Amino acid sequence: MIRVVLRLVLAAFYGFAGVMHVLRPEPFLSIMPEMVPYPEAIVFWTGVAEIAGAMALVQPFDIRLRRAAGIGLALYALCVWPANINHFAMDMAREDGGLGLPYHVPRMLAQPVLIVWALWAGEVRIPHRKDARAG
Repeated sequence: MIRVVLRLVLAAFYGFAGVMHVLRPEPFLSIMPEMVPYPEAIVFWTGVAEIAGAMALVQPFDIRLRRAAGIGLALYALCVWPANINHFAMDMAREDGGLGLPYHVPRMLAQPVLIVWALWAGEVRIPHRKDARAG
């Protein structure tokens, strides 16, 4: 039961974030590293990916689709980490210190939590080394 509740919480988080990427892309564009090409398209399509991942994560019928969503959302969290690091560096370089360490440090620490949470919520089984030897 706890997995279902936390799956719904994670899906709501990603669904909301996805809608914000699509409807209000400006904050996401402002933290995009300059080396990333086509930033507007990337922000839009990452929003679409978040919404699709959230929907797939909560559907009750297909475990394979939930697992794919868990893997996709985990990879998404990993891939957007550079934008979060860029935001951290840009913000902390501001004369006023920007949002400061109390904002950025928890945000940086949240990325691995989101990765593990997405895999767990998607019921993705990570094979262990001893599992490989047993077969």
